[in-house]
Amino acid sequence: MEEVFEFATLAGYSFRQRFSIRAADLVFYCLVKLIGRTLRFEIEGAENLEKIEQSGKIPIYATWHNRIFPSVYFLRNRRIVVLTSQSFDGEYIARFIQRFGFGAARGSSTRGGVSGLVRMIRLMREKSLPMCFTVDGPKGAPYVAKNGAILLAKKTANPVLPFLIEAEKFWTINSW
Repeated sequence: MEEVFEFATLAGYSFRQRFSIRAADLVFYCLVKLIGRTLRFEIEGAENLEKIEQSGKIPIYATWHNRIFPSVYFLRNRRIVVLTSQSFDGEYIARFIQRFGFGAARGSSTRGGVSGLVRMIRLMREKSLPMCFTVDGPKGAPYVAKNGAILLAKKTANPVLPFLIEAEKFWTINSW
């Protein structure tokens, strides 16, 4: 089960795709690490996480897709497992978040979502690992939550913890 913290094999990809995955992974890692060092966080609601941990429960973090980069930096090295797509794009996302100490459970709303959710259930039950979802998913619509985090919460009896990073100044890339 700990393989979620290790890079997946790229054997099924062409040389060009393997190169692209590795390049994108390293570029995103360097960008997030560089920009992350300039961020200053003001935390509100930390008592909610403390209550969850004190109760013996495991948090299921829920955030928006367009908050991935600052969230990855803030939550780094906490062994949180994230649902990532089994697609080509999902591969470089999985690799770059793994460099920050996250695990990647492969599957999404459009590709292998059930298998990804089953893996997350097992990891929560057997390894007590926290989970994270970008609840509006990679396909959008922005700020419209899908039901993955709620399904995981129902199956594991663990609470969903809404998590948001809001920047005073930021750039937006329109991907939808």
